[in-house]
Amino acid sequence: MKIVRLIAAVALLTTVAIISVSAQQPKPGTAPAAAAPQTNVAVPDSKMALIYSEAFTDPKNGINRFGSLLTTLNREFQPRQTELNTLDQKIQQLTKEINDTQAVADPKTIAAKRDQLEQLQTDYKRKGEDAQAAYGRRRQEIFAPLQEDIGKALEAFAKARGITVIVDGSQVPVVYAADSIDITKAFIVDFNAKNPATASVPQP
Repeated sequence: MKIVRLIAAVALLTTVAIISVSAQQPKPGTAPAAAAPQTNVAVPDSKMALIYSEAFTDPKNGINRFGSLLTTLNREFQPRQTELNTLDQKIQQLTKEINDTQAVADPKTIAAKRDQLEQLQTDYKRKGEDAQAAYGRRRQEIFAPLQEDIGKALEAFAKARGITVIVDGSQVPVVYAADSIDITKAFIVDFNAKNPATASVPQP
């Protein structure tokens, strides 16, 4: 599979065009050179298509396995999210207590509450960072097989239709492209038909 950056492709074509034009221009004051003998050179046919990979994650019209895997991932981390939410509520409640009573409460009591608040904030930050790192690792683990399957399916899809170059419009800016070369919807429909959303998930 070759996903070619459009900018690089355009730059290459521009360079070739400049070289071709320059080769046809005789130098000033010189006689035109004799025409070179014609040779048979095989010029490969090229059929370019455009795809927008960001559409794969669309909840309604994207690749179904994305939504299924994301639901599984979020369900696995729901206990951690609940714990963080509980900690956050305690932090907010204790902060309000300190602010509301610091003018009249015993200074030692306020100091103790501030120590407690600082510990809660430390726990919240540490557990949040740990959860975020674990979520990222698990996300990579869960989605890696799907990404590989999409790559293989996209290559097969292109070969079956004689497509030789696919440009991902979600990765590079596209100034203009005819709707007829956009294969995003067709590929998503084809992939969903061949890949059920209930595919197995790697165990943690």
